[in-house]
Amino acid sequence: MSEKIKPHHQTRKAILYIRQSSAHQVHHNLESQRLQYAMRDRLQQLEWREIEVVDDDLGRSAAGLVTRAGFARMVAEVCLGQVGAVAAREVSRCARNSREWQQLVEVCRVVDTVLIDLDTVYSPRHSNDRLLLGLKGSLNEYELDLLRQRSVEARRAKARRGELLVAAAVGYLKTDAPHVEKDPDRRVQDAIALVFRKVVELGTVRQTLWWFLSMGCNCPSGRRRARSRGDARPTACCIASSVARCTAARTRTAKANGPSTMNRANRASSRDANRVSNGSS
Repeated sequence: MSEKIKPHHQTRKAILYIRQSSAHQVHHNLESQRLQYAMRDRLQQLEWREIEVVDDDLGRSAAGLVTRAGFARMVAEVCLGQVGAVAAREVSRCARNSREWQQLVEVCRVVDTVLIDLDTVYSPRHSNDRLLLGLKGSLNEYELDLLRQRSVEARRAKARRGELLVAAAVGYLKTDAPHVEKDPDRRVQDAIALVFRKVVELGTVRQTLWWFLSMGCNCPSGRRRARSRGDARPTACCIASSVARCTAARTRTAKANGPSTMNRANRASSRDANRVSNGSS
């Protein structure tokens, strides 16, 4: 037993605080729940007879943006001097913002309540423990900001990749709106339609390539000059990329137009992708 735990701490009850940040974690991260509830065994090893489990905040974030009834009730009971220990598997479960975390630490210091995690017992009345708790609270808040920043950057990178894909799609032009439009050049439209038609008719990219070469037909090109588009000598890679890129652009346009259009585009894209994959092998 830790020397920081005194007899007057054990005469009061211990609170085990359990929290998960989202409903998805509540339903799928069951191992995390099990490990948090298992902290009750640690409190029993520390000879607490009365243990209250507060799990009202399952599915609620500790970033300070939502009201946590369980956390508020726990702090209120600590203020009344009814709690000898506040326990959590990780201190980040209690709060991920400095306001609530410092409030809990300060209240525990005033009424002499210890904080317990998986490895350590903290006494907020000890200056070293109070410093360590403050540092952990700051790190938890920083970790949350870092995760949020990574999420935002990932969304921006995904959006940039989508814009590049639309810009590279032969036969489609990016507009100011979140839609893409077909190239107004009828030669490009006819060439792309011919590629799709022949892939469907002949079944493979290789057979389509042979047909284009035997008939002396050109294939759409990704070059930017308007007069040179559609005038490239066909290759297997050119035909396959034309189908893949135009299918992706068509799907992106359908997504912007509505769910029913998106479903039709998904079915068409799947058929095109399967034909191209079978033909390339």
